Amino acid sequence: MKFAIFVFSDPKAGEEALGRLFNALATAYDFKQRNVEVAIYFQGTGTRWAGVVGNADHPVHGLYKAVEDKVAGVSCGCADVFGAREDAIKNGFELLTGNDVPGTSGLPSIGALTADGFTVLTF
Repeated sequence: MKFAIFVFSDPKAGEEALGRLFNALATAYDFKQRNVEVAIYFQGTGTRWAGVVGNADHPVHGLYKAVEDKVAGVSCGCADVFGAREDAIKNGFELLTGNDVPGTSGLPSIGALTADGFTVLTF
């Protein structure tokens, strides 16, 4: 089994968004502890988390650090649209461009992930 976890929640949206991120990271942690292949993707407004999760005083920082090695990266096109590219680059996130969507700099390819046997979970 292989899982791709996509985080779409916007850190500007308050507790509900934080809860989604927390549960996405906790799910990744659970899979990691079970030695199940898992990768975390930040897409849409979720790309804004690239500027937040690295802050040591953030409530999810410890959990993020526990699964940081499972982060595939952020959607390049979404980071462009939602103003997260600079933070993503500054904080060492890979910009993902496998899906060459016209008019964008590219997004992760969910099609390629599912073709490779990944189950996609969204938060």
